[in-house]
Formats: sequence, C-alpha cells, structure tokens
Amino acid sequence: MPKGDGFVMEEGKKKESGTRKNLPKVDFSAFILSLYSSGLVQLGKVEEPSTGKTSVNLDLARHTIDMIAMLEEKTRGNLTNDEENLLKALLSEIRLAYVEAKACA
Repeated sequence: MPKGDGFVMEEGKKKESGTRKNLPKVDFSAFILSLYSSGLVQLGKVEEPSTGKTSVNLDLARHTIDMIAMLEEKTRGNLTNDEENLLKALLSEIRLAYVEAKACA
C-alpha cells in the first residue's frame, strides 16, 4: 500500500499508522454530515476548503442529494431515532438549498 494512506504493512498484516488519530469517528451520522457538507459546497453555500472559493455545480449537487435520498430509502427501519431525524432534516435542508440555488442560476 502507498505510504501515507493510514496503514503500513507489517509482516503481512495491516497496521494503522498515526495519520488517522485526528479524524472523526466513523459512524452513520458523520457519514451523512459529510455528504451534506459536500452538497453545500457544490451548491456554493459553503467555501471549498482547499481553495476558499465558492462555485455552483447543480448536477453534482443533485447527484449528492440523490445519494442521500437513496441512503434514506435503503436504511429505513435500521436507524436510531436520532439518525433518522438527522437524515430527514439534512435531506430537507439540502433540497431547499438546491431549489434556491437553481432559482438563482
């Protein structure tokens, strides 16, 4: 594996290196929030972290919204109440942001 990917090979086994220590816990809520944040960047509502600039890509934003909606459908009945509420709220908010961005385009 390439160096710097968070894993190093040691006697045929993967061993986690120290590069992942500062990353957030991986759970469903963090994953959904990550998709939501990406969607806000794609809608020009939030600056691109690497450039500090905003730009609008409605096609990519629509794709991200569709992914979140697909996750809502596929995880129905398997989420905690908090996860389900978060997913519904973020999906509603990003859909509204999409409509607003599309109206301004």
